[in-house]
Amino acid sequence: MTPRTPRTTTITRKTNETDIALTLCLDGGDCTTETGVGFFDHMLTHLARHGRFGLKVNARGDVHVDDHHTVEDVGIVLGKALEQTLGDKRGIERYGFASIPMEDALARVSVDLSGRPALVFRVNSPSFTDGSGKIGSFDTQLIPEFLTALVNNGRFNCHVEVPHGSNHHHIAEAIFKALGRALQQAVAVTGSEVPSTKGVL
Repeated sequence: MTPRTPRTTTITRKTNETDIALTLCLDGGDCTTETGVGFFDHMLTHLARHGRFGLKVNARGDVHVDDHHTVEDVGIVLGKALEQTLGDKRGIERYGFASIPMEDALARVSVDLSGRPALVFRVNSPSFTDGSGKIGSFDTQLIPEFLTALVNNGRFNCHVEVPHGSNHHHIAEAIFKALGRALQQAVAVTGSEVPSTKGVL
């Protein structure tokens, strides 16, 4: 049996606010993340390691203003890389789910690589959406901002539920680990057909 060529995409994106180069390999590889936002690098590493992806991110952004542009734009580029790497999605599993505990926190993430973007973000701590939460200097509301950019540009459904958790770091880490695991399942090649009755995704 001929080994499958690794599914890899490199994308660059430069704006007045950020300059990003990103390489994604769905079939494994090293992970290096340099975004200038330390906690975000930590979360991207969890995403890649638990998704068993190769991921290289080099981003320069106007973090002297805010981390928002860098976090959102990395989400845009990573989403585009995912969509481009999957191509016509022939043979992939399409769906993925993971439930990950992190001490006091529990995160459940479900994904459908359907070609239709939708994010449902339900976290028991309101500080992840109202702007009041911090992990060090990192705004917790940037996590749903990243996920929104990722989902819209990757064109997939993503439901994030955190029914338990009080420590913000633990909640964030559980979300990124669960997202990695769910995506790992969804991108796995388990057949030869496009997994849709429509014949396209």
